[in-house]
Amino acid sequence: MADTKAIQQLDLNLLKIFEALYSEQNMTLAAKSLFITPSAVSHAIKRLRLVLNDPLFVRQGLQMQPTPACQRMAPQLISALNRIRQVLQQCGEFDPLTTEQTFKIAIHEALESQIMPRLIKQVSQLIPHAYVVSMSFSRDNIARQLANGEVDVAIDVARAVNAPLAHKALLSDPFCVLIDRQYHPLSTGKLSAADYMNAEHIAVSSRPIGRVMEDMLLQQQGINRQIKYRCQSYQTAAKMIIGSPFMLTLPRTIALQFIHQDLYVHTMPFELPDIDTHLYWHTNTETDPAFMWLRTQIEQAVVAE
Repeated sequence: MADTKAIQQLDLNLLKIFEALYSEQNMTLAAKSLFITPSAVSHAIKRLRLVLNDPLFVRQGLQMQPTPACQRMAPQLISALNRIRQVLQQCGEFDPLTTEQTFKIAIHEALESQIMPRLIKQVSQLIPHAYVVSMSFSRDNIARQLANGEVDVAIDVARAVNAPLAHKALLSDPFCVLIDRQYHPLSTGKLSAADYMNAEHIAVSSRPIGRVMEDMLLQQQGINRQIKYRCQSYQTAAKMIIGSPFMLTLPRTIALQFIHQDLYVHTMPFELPDIDTHLYWHTNTETDPAFMWLRTQIEQAVVAE
């Protein structure tokens, strides 16, 4: 059981070190993120272990794996720390030119290459001392990550969410088909429904199994296609298309990133709904001037496409 008296006298700086180690799960990386030494991190965790009467982290190779008790405590503790930061931040006005804040944007790889270059180009002179982090995420965990401040906003395909999450549409994009211009006999003609259904396809998903979004939409119309290969990124899939008869179905704005002399974009031979992308955030950051500024910059970067 934790030492109640010791908790009342606890140095709150230890919690910041705990947060960093829980995030990085590596002593050296945690120390680097805090600009302290690994030994200082180790000393702080030892003090917390004595107070909380739990090992908190167990070394496995280079990683520090959280114990079950640590896993239970960490999300609430990190959420509380972020609420404290938000309260303190609201005491002063947000100034992009002077802020040293870290902005954490959760976004999938396909959208990252589409949105982040424009966003960084747009804000690089506006926030000279801030730090922007683009990071991957799991849809199953994004509500928790937004709630505890692990990420500030998320950019993802449209999906149903409830309070305390808020969202706003960013862009709408039609599906298209990418093929090899030289190899594929359909590169100069119109792609028919029969051509599409008889072809072999490459699917893109971060999951090893399960239907991808376009297959869900196609199957609603009774259309099934043959998936020959499956990979994790559109960039990899586009390279696999070159010199092959395979087809790649993807959002048009992403497809246009890969257009060169070898590849050709066809209009879908079926009527499919556009794929919508939304911006998501937690309502506890709704009126925070820093995060309001960030959301505005993201919207402007998308509009500037």
